[in-house]
Amino acid sequence: MSEEAVKQETPASDAPKADNRPQRTGRPPQQAQGGRPPLQGNRPQGARPPLGGGDRGGDRGGPRPQRFGDFAPDIDLEKLIVDALYLDNQAHAVVARLRDMDSGTKSQLRRFYNAVRRACRTVESERQHEFVMLRARLAYTIARHGLRSLDVLERLLLQVTRKNDQRGYERFRDLFEAIVAYNE
Repeated sequence: MSEEAVKQETPASDAPKADNRPQRTGRPPQQAQGGRPPLQGNRPQGARPPLGGGDRGGDRGGPRPQRFGDFAPDIDLEKLIVDALYLDNQAHAVVARLRDMDSGTKSQLRRFYNAVRRACRTVESERQHEFVMLRARLAYTIARHGLRSLDVLERLLLQVTRKNDQRGYERFRDLFEAIVAYNE
């Protein structure tokens, strides 16, 4: 018997009813059935990658991907410690990036500079912890206010805390002081 003959013999009441409900489109079919979506890497299938291009600062699994506006080379901590002219040039470069990329950061910079000064005055045994927390605070400020021009300072702060040297902390403070002064 052909399919057409079967359709003709089936009464209209036995035919399956059409589902006139609108279909949900916001959820993949795997989730609609109550199951978990299959994983791709460490993200659910179809999920977007995290904002900001991945991990912050490159200390968890390799170098940070380049983004628009992330064109400034890292500041070399060793040069910063021994060369005052290098410190001055880097401060000018950061301020130029601030003016080109971001706006309204003077009070935020001053507030953060005060926190750096307080961290430099802490006892030596607590200083590294204070600078680690400063890095977290700087990362939050960069993300919250979109201050991409300060990424280079976040990377430098990572170098300073890893080295855990008094001269490195002092030079970071000096660099920040010069940035605040040139930004006025």
